[in-house]
Amino acid sequence: MPIAIRPAMPDDQATIVRIVRAARINPMSLHWSRFFVAEEAGDIIGTVQIKLHRDGVYELASLAVVPSRQGAGIGAMLVRSIQARTTAPLYLTCADRMEGFYQRFGFRRVEPRALPATLGRIYVIGNILLGIFRQGVRLLVMRCDED
Repeated sequence: MPIAIRPAMPDDQATIVRIVRAARINPMSLHWSRFFVAEEAGDIIGTVQIKLHRDGVYELASLAVVPSRQGAGIGAMLVRSIQARTTAPLYLTCADRMEGFYQRFGFRRVEPRALPATLGRIYVIGNILLGIFRQGVRLLVMRCDED
């Protein structure tokens, strides 16, 4: 079956929340209107959103693929879809173990002192929470300047 990447619709909200929560990634700010979904045979199998922060920073967020379809290139399709729809620069926050995945798409680590204000706050708060709930995991911020 072909996989289609499409803008999310209101009826997709519950599925988006379920997929993101199952992936154990940030469950906040999950409004369907910012999402794109990967759909196969009528089922949503992946999610990604683009957030526009108050300071004009675009953030790729909530990239998640259902476990049974991971490793099939769906996450890559979703990242490329957002990159094609967004002007550079594009930021993201992720667990340090995901750095290699995002480097394939031109993302590079940004040092904390060089972060835009919005992402600086997310970086600090995220690392505090990860230190409490998921010890051994560090949050990092990456940026892609390529179109």
